[in-house]
Amino acid sequence: MNATPKIMMKSNPCPSPAKSLLFALCCAVGALAIPSVTIAAETAKDASADHHAAALPVTASVEKGAATESGPYSVKLKNTSHESLAVNVKVLLAVASHAENKAKMLPEQSIKAGESFTVPGLAMGDKVVVSAKGHAPLTVVVK
Repeated sequence: MNATPKIMMKSNPCPSPAKSLLFALCCAVGALAIPSVTIAAETAKDASADHHAAALPVTASVEKGAATESGPYSVKLKNTSHESLAVNVKVLLAVASHAENKAKMLPEQSIKAGESFTVPGLAMGDKVVVSAKGHAPLTVVVK
């Protein structure tokens, strides 16, 4: 009898829990890396476009107040020019929930000469980007 032995291979259609967890972690890390690269590229593009623009006539100060649901810090923007200034304010959150956008745009604000506007509810690490037509943007980091 010249029978060849049959080799039985055992296949497991379900991957081990460790492999599933590893795959999920790799996907999560990849998803987190993409937004940070996009934001860095946008910031670099904005900075190069406004490289020769005049400085924004605004002073900024970070103030700590009472803790709120969104954060205990605020940024006070003071118009140092002799004219009203229309500014756009974008808040880049250091920590955002999954359902929340990391960049929060505030409605355009008009700051009268010598007056101030406050951006409330900030947390440590948040960035406030202030821009106005004809001026280089100003970025304030809450530290």
